[in-house]
Amino acid sequence: MTLSGFLGAGKTTTLVAVAKHLQSQGRRVAVITNDQGTELVDTQLAKSAIAEAGEVTGGCFCCRFEDLLTVAQRLVEGHQVDTLLAEAVGSCTDLQATVIRPLSAHYGERFTPAPLLVVVEPERLDALRTSLPLDDTESDMSYLFGKQLQEADVIALNKIDLLDAAEAAAITADLRERYPTATVLGYSARTGEGLEQLVSLWLGSEPAGRGLDIDYDRYANAEAALAWLNLSLDVTAAEGFDPDTWARGLLEHLSATAARNGWMIGHVKVSLESAGDLSKVSVTAGGAEPTVDAVAGRRFTGAEARLNARVACEPAELDAAVAEAVEAVSAATGTSAVQSAGVPSFKPGYPRPTYRIPAAAG
Repeated sequence: MTLSGFLGAGKTTTLVAVAKHLQSQGRRVAVITNDQGTELVDTQLAKSAIAEAGEVTGGCFCCRFEDLLTVAQRLVEGHQVDTLLAEAVGSCTDLQATVIRPLSAHYGERFTPAPLLVVVEPERLDALRTSLPLDDTESDMSYLFGKQLQEADVIALNKIDLLDAAEAAAITADLRERYPTATVLGYSARTGEGLEQLVSLWLGSEPAGRGLDIDYDRYANAEAALAWLNLSLDVTAAEGFDPDTWARGLLEHLSATAARNGWMIGHVKVSLESAGDLSKVSVTAGGAEPTVDAVAGRRFTGAEARLNARVACEPAELDAAVAEAVEAVSAATGTSAVQSAGVPSFKPGYPRPTYRIPAAAG
């Protein structure tokens, strides 16, 4: 079961919610996360909720197909898993041709792909349409976002608990009009509203097998418009500190910096983990208030912090902004933060899929 969707859509929250729902029905579930870098916040969050989890790093599923296969086989054979949920990196598209059809064609005796589900959420959808109009032929970022939706078998509108009935109906109708080949369904990963219907639809149908006409140069340009940073920090304080306050303070600083410089945020997320307790906070727009996704509920004396940032700026600018934010939040909370893993910010390379199987003619 593969899910996609633009950065900040709520894919990991959906991944965990669906996995728990399937477990409650007696399925043996594992999740696989994916990113261009390492030190993934998403993996840390998934492992805090689902026992069996793996990750594919250093590139998207399409370019790391053999790694995806290795992780999937390990989870199936080592843990008797019968259902795999795979979350593609948020800047990836063309998954029907590069992941779903290759799985069916070459490994159909072991894996049965479900329809491709693409997650969107109202604020992100509105923000992208405002700053990157979907009919803007000059914007590579808009092009990428549009291609993700065009190839969807199911478009899953997340966070309907934040909408009234009229708003949800209007957005759903608009998505159905724009993308008539997809099934559009609203739900809330946070409250569980509509989740059972979504899972039933996802499991009860097959990939449509439609093709996607895509310009890989534009796809590559869209990915390269963002600076990517993944790093880990050892955060300590002899007298203890509140990890939720630390995470929120870090992202408030980065959100303000992005707004001041006019940088579009794909997403920025931070987690702090200690002895199995996890705090996670994220932000998806410059100037926006961070969203608390997981609360630790106690003070830590030491923690591993992971930061994943995707921001439309130069890599050196992102490195400087993060260093400044870490220094500021450390001073404010009386903590010491020392980098333990990660590399400087980078821009992804040109996507070169292991396989690309076009849709059958006709």
